[in-house]
Amino acid sequence: MKINFLEKLLGSGFYTGYIRFASGTWGSLAALIIYLVPGFENPSLMIFLISLFILIGVPIGDKFEALYGKDPKECTIDEVVGMWITLLFLPKKIWWIVLAFLIWRAMDIVKPFPARKLESIKGGWGIMLDDVMAAIYSFISIQLIIYFFNIMVK
Repeated sequence: MKINFLEKLLGSGFYTGYIRFASGTWGSLAALIIYLVPGFENPSLMIFLISLFILIGVPIGDKFEALYGKDPKECTIDEVVGMWITLLFLPKKIWWIVLAFLIWRAMDIVKPFPARKLESIKGGWGIMLDDVMAAIYSFISIQLIIYFFNIMVK
């Protein structure tokens, strides 16, 4: 199966999937760097791009899996989506961004139920859905931390 330039660029999380070690962390970092672009934190823009990347990530993930095997490390578009979901509605302060990044990486590695189960789905859906689920947990976690922090400092 052939992967074109754009599919390779997006599917590998801007080529982070080809970094030999911790490709998921590098893909998450690439997403974080994009988030730091002024204006990117706009929820409407982020929700649009998250949705778009999920939609294109599934068929791209199918191609990556056909070429590299089950849930390949080369495919990091799912980490990009997961990082962006985690950062959604986040106050753009460095301490919250760093904490959100760490929570996301932990959830992506641990994959609490049902994320681990979703990973077993074949093809692009399995590649994307386990990270979307882990990202939902990350999103909820960071939002609860911010909520309780704000209550405590009032």
